[in-house]
Amino acid sequence: MIDFALPPRPLRIATAQAQAVSGEVDVNVQAVARIVSAAGDGGARVVVFPEKFLSGYEPELIRADPERCAVRPDDPRLAPIADACRASGVTAVVGAAVQDGADLYVSALVIDGTGIRGRYDKQTLFKSEQAVYRPGSAGATLEVDGWRLGLGVCYDSGFPEHARAAALDGCHAYVVGALFSEGNGYHESRIWFPARAFDNTVYAVLANHIGETGGWRTCGSSAVWGPDGRIVAEAGFAAEEVVFADLLPESLRAARESEPMLRDLRDTGSAPRSLLRAFAPHDSLGGTSPS
Repeated sequence: MIDFALPPRPLRIATAQAQAVSGEVDVNVQAVARIVSAAGDGGARVVVFPEKFLSGYEPELIRADPERCAVRPDDPRLAPIADACRASGVTAVVGAAVQDGADLYVSALVIDGTGIRGRYDKQTLFKSEQAVYRPGSAGATLEVDGWRLGLGVCYDSGFPEHARAAALDGCHAYVVGALFSEGNGYHESRIWFPARAFDNTVYAVLANHIGETGGWRTCGSSAVWGPDGRIVAEAGFAAEEVVFADLLPESLRAARESEPMLRDLRDTGSAPRSLLRAFAPHDSLGGTSPS
């Protein structure tokens, strides 16, 4: 049985865009810690960062020097982020290249005041990434204050089945750190994210890069879409910015009453599980509540 219970209270989420410094993990960690504190000052409980923000996108740089440019699951360089999360009561979803044993992954690290609480590894690698990274083997659902947040990284969001697997895991929001470039990348983001939101009656959250990274000119425009597919909050094209949005249980309820796709999947037993096999099951990354 699929559980589509609504969360008990609103959740304030922040999506952050900033210029990553290529290959400089320590410098980017300090930027994340600073933005986490700003997100906490704005009342956010969760803040989301772009894909591989801790090194910049930079696949060739990461492949050439993973000890410097990737992070490890127990990496002491991440301590300032955990400190900022502990001080602010914020959970951060931070994009990073992760070296785990001999393998490299494109990951979303979930960091709170205790350190790395879990991670999601990108399942659908872009063609140019496949020679450098291994794909992830499962989805991941982050729980904060009764909200279930399904995690994705960039190209994942182009596959409807990925967000649908999160929705079928009971997620209320689909949360993605990404690199979308100027031109076609911007166009893709403005189609994919409202579609993922509307099709699944969930919030969709995008954190994108600004400036240049990995040879791409990025388009910023980090944003949050409501469960009706309409935009709730949006950053500008090029400036560092933290955008806040209040995720509301009543908006989920209204959208799901108007567009009952998930309910009908549950009630008719017709969920297309064969399409979802590559993206299931979701790992649970645990829950937090206000202190």
